[in-house]
Amino acid sequence: MTGSNDGRATDQGRVYQASGDQHIIEHHHHEATWTGPDSVRRPPIGRAPAILRDRSELVGRLKETVTEGAGNTVFVLHGLGGCGKTAVACALFEHATRDSGRLGLWVNASDQASLRAGMLAVAADRGAGDGELMAARNGLRAAADLVWDHLDRSDRPWLLVLDNADDPAVLRDGGWLRTSPRGTVLVTTRQAAGHWWPAAELLHVGVLPREDAAQVLADLAPGTGSVEDAAAIADRLGRLPLALTLAGGFLAHQVIDPWTMEEYGRRLVERPDPIELIDQGATSAANDSRHLVSGTWQLSLNSLVGQGLPEAVTLLRLLACWSSDPLPLSLLADARLDLPLPADRMELALRGLLNHSLTELVPGDIRCLRTHGVLLDSVARATPADERDRLATASAVLLLRCLPAAPERGLRDSRLSALAPHVLALLRRVVTWPEISAGTAESAAACALSLVTAQHRSGDYASALAAAEQATDLVRRRLGDDHILVLRLRQRIGKATDRLGRLAEAADLHRGLLDDLERICGAEAPDTLTTCLHLSRPLTWLGRPAEAVQLMHRAAAGRAALLGPWHPLTLEARACLLELPPGPDLDREAPAGPDVVADCRRELGTDHPVTLSAELNCAGALFNTGRHSEALPLARRALAAHDMRFGADYPITLAARSLLSSVLHAVGDFREAVEQAEAVAERRERVLGPEHPWTTVIRDKLARYRRSLAAETSPGPT
Repeated sequence: MTGSNDGRATDQGRVYQASGDQHIIEHHHHEATWTGPDSVRRPPIGRAPAILRDRSELVGRLKETVTEGAGNTVFVLHGLGGCGKTAVACALFEHATRDSGRLGLWVNASDQASLRAGMLAVAADRGAGDGELMAARNGLRAAADLVWDHLDRSDRPWLLVLDNADDPAVLRDGGWLRTSPRGTVLVTTRQAAGHWWPAAELLHVGVLPREDAAQVLADLAPGTGSVEDAAAIADRLGRLPLALTLAGGFLAHQVIDPWTMEEYGRRLVERPDPIELIDQGATSAANDSRHLVSGTWQLSLNSLVGQGLPEAVTLLRLLACWSSDPLPLSLLADARLDLPLPADRMELALRGLLNHSLTELVPGDIRCLRTHGVLLDSVARATPADERDRLATASAVLLLRCLPAAPERGLRDSRLSALAPHVLALLRRVVTWPEISAGTAESAAACALSLVTAQHRSGDYASALAAAEQATDLVRRRLGDDHILVLRLRQRIGKATDRLGRLAEAADLHRGLLDDLERICGAEAPDTLTTCLHLSRPLTWLGRPAEAVQLMHRAAAGRAALLGPWHPLTLEARACLLELPPGPDLDREAPAGPDVVADCRRELGTDHPVTLSAELNCAGALFNTGRHSEALPLARRALAAHDMRFGADYPITLAARSLLSSVLHAVGDFREAVEQAEAVAERRERVLGPEHPWTTVIRDKLARYRRSLAAETSPGPT
């Protein structure tokens, strides 16, 4: 080997070829004294798990590799730290030594010194003499050649486990990873990049399914809770085997004041730092970082820094501002941030995280990343305090860039549902990181407001309400009850509650908000006037039209004074006066309907959402004041325009179709009235649910219209 021109080993069976002159490489590692591991015949990991949950398929595949005659193969178990790669290797080791008659050899490959000591111990186990070992230790003989020569001549077939090989360069330097007809090699690593493992079969080890994760807790801490309690904790821990093991250990070994699973789960949610609680399940205070969720991933981050990728650490800290839900990759595209993460290094940083199993790609219509929640919490906990504000600011900037600045009605965007958990996760970081400035907190709150506004205008009222309620609770904890962004989020809560048919509740929400806005912002402030308009709507349908009319006029007059008579918001307030139910109030306002429509068309254009709403409201006013034939063409146009602009399932489109069915019934076209009402009923039940008040209304109308049609078509008396 010393005299070779290119320094490459000639053994064609090896997976890696050594780089440089072998004698020189080994000479650099000589030691005056050497102490190898106590034994390579057993895994140095304590007691293996009695039951390996949800790994039967993976272990079954590996068992095939240690059957009689199997050899010349390398298998690589890769995955996130804490996913149980070593436990799988231990299960195979036990099977190979107990059931398959194989010799088991276990080497810690986490660093060069441990790997070299362990592999020389393997050579000694396989018959290498003291003289050979001394020559290898002193660099007079290529140590890897010595080890593999004795493995090739082993009198028994073997399984060699190279555990924790998270830096594959350690294996490559010196040519330690090879194949042999006498045995099978199994490597465990976090490094998922295929180019590190040529000629090896890669097997991914992921988190556990929910049922198996719950059973792990039940196995470790029997009698502390139900299966449902265990499943809830497993979900909170992201079903990560290491976290589950620590949680189970904590529950099983408490003496003074034992907790139930229910109590543990509640503490996980309540604690600002759940990672500290999880790590308390370690059985020994001297556990190394691989056995603690707070430190296990630092090994990978240190490796990335050592490889010249400190930007990967910054990127992971940025990801820790968001959620463990799939994150659209478009969020990171061309990201120019005030961080040590240049846009032209983003790709390299991301590739580094992917290669070290710190995140993963999720296939689908939207290309996404998914990063484990416990990992994100652990990284967030360890993020230096002086970096947190800039990271949170950058995450808010990226979210705002992807959220619509002025969302249009009816435009459903699949990115909204993908971004929602990340907006809320950022708010949680803002609450738990005391270093966050008020300006950054306001940026995060603005993200939430943009999100819920877009969700509402897309017609997804339930999602808008859920997001607005969560965001309001978080933002008020950071900015206070009287902050304008808190008040505007409360506006969205009231409006979504109204659209979901909970009219009395919506009226109470708007009433309380109106009182607060008048106190904080003033009676004529824009947000106060908007809430006047929002409150008028449920009051109209709750049988209090006089109060509703007063609020509508207040909003219209206030907006005209502030914004001018032709501003879209002023015209919107005027158009709302046409939504009144039949009665004296509508009789007074309806004659202005055609003028409002004409003003909207002139000032805003025929396709503006306010113009379309004015036309629909005008058609409704004509119908409700008995001018059915005049209402019919306007109702048809309103339906066609809303259908084209917003889609057939959009709630206001369905309202337009419902109005058309009523007009058709009034003019005696019972057949088409039934057809239109049937279409509305089917869509409302699917979109809003069978119990929504609007669904109930259209079902009642449909039954009445069908009776009219049946009476018209039934034969008369002869």
